[in-house]
Amino acid sequence: MTETMRTDESASVAPIADHDRPVVGRERTYAWSDPLELATFGAGLSGMEFFAAIVDGRVPAPPIMHTLDFSGFSYEEGRVAVRLTPQEFHYNPLGSVHGGVFAALLDTVCGCAVHTKLPAGVFYTSLDLSVKFLRPVSVATGPITAEGSAVHVGRRTALAEARIIDAAGKVYATANSSCLIMRQE
Repeated sequence: MTETMRTDESASVAPIADHDRPVVGRERTYAWSDPLELATFGAGLSGMEFFAAIVDGRVPAPPIMHTLDFSGFSYEEGRVAVRLTPQEFHYNPLGSVHGGVFAALLDTVCGCAVHTKLPAGVFYTSLDLSVKFLRPVSVATGPITAEGSAVHVGRRTALAEARIIDAAGKVYATANSSCLIMRQE
């Protein structure tokens, strides 16, 4: 069954980008390292060794950390935390942090928590991510932290859970994730 989206011909539709009006007052520039070099470096390491190399500065952080301005990465076996200080560039059109930023944070800590449990030569990829958005975040919220835990790591799949909290421990979002475990042949 095919559905067609109907539009009211008399309704005005705003353009996605107004190229006649210059953007004033806000700009952001950042740099990142070659992600393939990071992946190649990490291929021969366990998850714990890989994260130790990132935290110690022996290899750069993944580009997503720079793109979304994640900070404060910490880890132990089966657990990972990443901090984010909300900025305007994280905002959706409603004036709060976009749900995709929440999802990226939660996916990061779920996957990395699983990765901490994997030996060298074993990798993962996210199969799904179920996010529950509980309350909005804005610049006024202050720093938030995504905490992820590996719930089960099996031979073929892994399960993880995560939450985003503020400094007082108030929960803003939760997630559950399953990951596919891949072994080098």
